[in-house]
Order: sequence, then structure tokens, then C-alpha cells
Amino acid sequence: MLELAILGLLKERSMHGYELSKRLTDTLGGFWRVSYGSLYPTLKRLERQGAVEQVFAGEVVGRRKNVYRITEAGEALFLRLLEESGHDSQTEDNRFRVRLAFFKYLAPDARIRLLERRRAYLEERLSSIQASLAATRERFDTYTLSLMQHGRETTEQDIAWLNGLLAAERKGALERASHTAKRREARALRRKEHTP
Repeated sequence: MLELAILGLLKERSMHGYELSKRLTDTLGGFWRVSYGSLYPTLKRLERQGAVEQVFAGEVVGRRKNVYRITEAGEALFLRLLEESGHDSQTEDNRFRVRLAFFKYLAPDARIRLLERRRAYLEERLSSIQASLAATRERFDTYTLSLMQHGRETTEQDIAWLNGLLAAERKGALERASHTAKRREARALRRKEHTP
């Protein structure tokens, strides 16, 4: 997940580690914190993999100012990480938030596919919460019951939010398709007018 966030930020511009940390906090701070103890080893691993490279040699810029940029291999890795689905439910929430922060780099159909996948995941979670609430309501104390109800309400709100994102994405896709069709018709009409 950290690799995805680093590569996504480096797509925007080259940065050194401190800038990356600050931008990660600015972009995802409400959902996720990154420590220098995980940031720098991840940068070094990405560099060994050829996904990022230093813009200036360490001895020229100084040890604390190694500036990194994304490579072609990094671009490919970024897209692969952005489109992949979560591996386990415990990290899926954070993984989705990080991916969503970089959705602008995906094609509309890929965004729709990932939003639908997330909605299906949340619908499954909601079903499980509702089943637990219905089956064992009497066995829970007030606080546990309140926590489960909060989980249900939050999940319902997330599903409604995703439905809104999906509707907007589909509307945009229809508008783009309509605009493209109109441009094709206009070109065909111009060709027809210029044909003797």
C-alpha cells in the first residue's frame, strides 16, 4: 500500500523523502500515517526494483536530500497496484482509500470496476453485520450493540457514497460518449460537404 502511495505522488513530481512524507500526510493523513522507518526502506526497495530512481546522486545533493522520480517500470507497477483488489478485509479499507486518492490516473471503466468491487465488498460486510445483529442481539451489552449498529450505519453510508460516485462516473462516461459521437458526426458531415 505504501508503494502505491509513493509511486502515485511521484507521478505528480519528483520529491525527496521529507516531501513525500509531508504529501502523504496531506493527502491521506486522516486515514493513514506513515513513519520514516517504513518510508525510506520502501523507497530503497522501489529503487532496487527499478520503479524509482534518484534524480541527483546522493553525494551531489547530500544524504538527506535524495530526490526520487518514478520510472517507466514504476509507472507500470503503479497501474498494477492501483487496479488490484484487496487481499484481506483488515487492510481493504485503507487500500481502497489509497487507491481512491489516485483514481484520476485510471480509465473510467477501471474506476467503475473498482467502485463496483468495493460496493460489493461493503454489501457483503453489511449483510454480515445485519445477520449478527439479528441473530445475537440479546447477548450483547449496550456498548457492543452500539458499536455493531454504528458499523452498520457507517457501512450503509459508505455504500450510498459509492452509489453516488458510480452514478457520477457513469454520467461522465455517457457524456464523453455522446460528445465523441457528435464530433464524429460533424467530421463525417464536413467530409460529405467537401466531397465533389
